[in-house]
Amino acid sequence: MSELVVRERRLIADDVLALTLADPLGAPLPVWAPGAHIDLLLAPGLERQYSLCGDPADRTSWRIAVLREEHGRGGSAYAHERLGLGDKVRFRGPRNHFALRTAPRYRFVAGGIGITPILPMLAAAEAAGAEWSLLYGGRSRSSMAFAGELARYGDRVTLAPEDETGLLDLPPVLDHLPDGTLVYCCGPGPLLDAVAARCPAGRLHVERFRPKEQLGHEEGEFEVVLARSGRRLTVPPGVSVLDAVRAAGVEVLYSCTEGTCGTCETEVVEGTPDHRDSLLTEDERAAGETMLICVSRCRGKRLVLDL
Repeated sequence: MSELVVRERRLIADDVLALTLADPLGAPLPVWAPGAHIDLLLAPGLERQYSLCGDPADRTSWRIAVLREEHGRGGSAYAHERLGLGDKVRFRGPRNHFALRTAPRYRFVAGGIGITPILPMLAAAEAAGAEWSLLYGGRSRSSMAFAGELARYGDRVTLAPEDETGLLDLPPVLDHLPDGTLVYCCGPGPLLDAVAARCPAGRLHVERFRPKEQLGHEEGEFEVVLARSGRRLTVPPGVSVLDAVRAAGVEVLYSCTEGTCGTCETEVVEGTPDHRDSLLTEDERAAGETMLICVSRCRGKRLVLDL
């Protein structure tokens, strides 16, 4: 892991803190594209993922935004209360499982802090000359981060605070999509589910901050073969592939352990994964070429992984 230093911190909406991060020695930061996120190791055992929401062309700094969650797991509280100007924080990435694909037109839908990965996508769509619109909802106008920045796009952006307009009105945005339109959505689970219910297959790209509820999966024992060494491991019920591999002394990258960040994505050499993540697309799941070993298991008795 490398280090970043906090160059600026600013409260930009109710309970939303924007942090500008840079290399401590002023070196150029790694290249990234809209949809990318980084892992921040805030404290021992406290690693969180944050979308980059600044300008990809700016190699001198990165910007993230952190929503303080009253009943969260401690990451947002740490960032708000203890990550000050000049403080250093270790990071990993960037990685991108929410990349903006080329298209002639886009419909963007964001809920709350879900605006963060969408923000640089708007600038990219604008620069490419694509037709696009954004529907952005939040609890109240004062809670909606970057609303001021979005004003420059005029009527292509619709702000919909729930206390003024109610729940997002999705049919006008998603029904009867013109050919070639891609839909990008990030926000709370119920919003993503509502968008998915209205969006044609193959058009929708989402990023989840929380794992989807998983139902109806079996928890049987199976074998994992590590292709690089030929070692064979037994994964019992209630133990993840990640935990079994680490218990065997094999070092693998991981972060969220919830199937949302993609850090532990591993190539499948043989066998059929039982996908339980909240990240891979339906096409990626059907292909079965990779799996997130922190949550996914095996449909059968044996998996061979590129480990």
